[in-house]
Amino acid sequence: MTSSTRTVPDASGSTSSIVAADDGGMGSSEGPRAGGPRRRRAFTVAEKREHLQAYEQACEERDGGAYLRREGLHSSQVVEWRKLRDAGLWDGANPGKKVGRPTAEQAELARLRRQVQVMQQRLDTTETALTIMGKAHALLEQISESAPAEPPSTKR
Repeated sequence: MTSSTRTVPDASGSTSSIVAADDGGMGSSEGPRAGGPRRRRAFTVAEKREHLQAYEQACEERDGGAYLRREGLHSSQVVEWRKLRDAGLWDGANPGKKVGRPTAEQAELARLRRQVQVMQQRLDTTETALTIMGKAHALLEQISESAPAEPPSTKR
């Protein structure tokens, strides 16, 4: 801790000496950027996958924001990582390999894959509904064939 003496005028017009001590606070050289700018964090594909999985699990428990704060991540990172994962850029990547942004062609491929997946789910649902309708129709036919003939109605 260092100190320095300064002479300053007070309210009565006379001067007085003030001793200022440096306690390592704001003016010290030990600050958040004392060692220079910090290096930007880089995540491997495996780390990104782990963070995405943990974040999605935290979101199911309605705790996604807390997870991001605890890990020092931003939601924009998670959005970008999801895009990369959904585009299939991580599928053949080595776990330690760095992966960049998808090209326009890769993004279009990812969009089309998602669209095919949605259409496949709709097709499966429609096929299931048609199967159920066919079984219901057959059941109603069977019931109508086995029912006794109705007597003619008499009018009153």
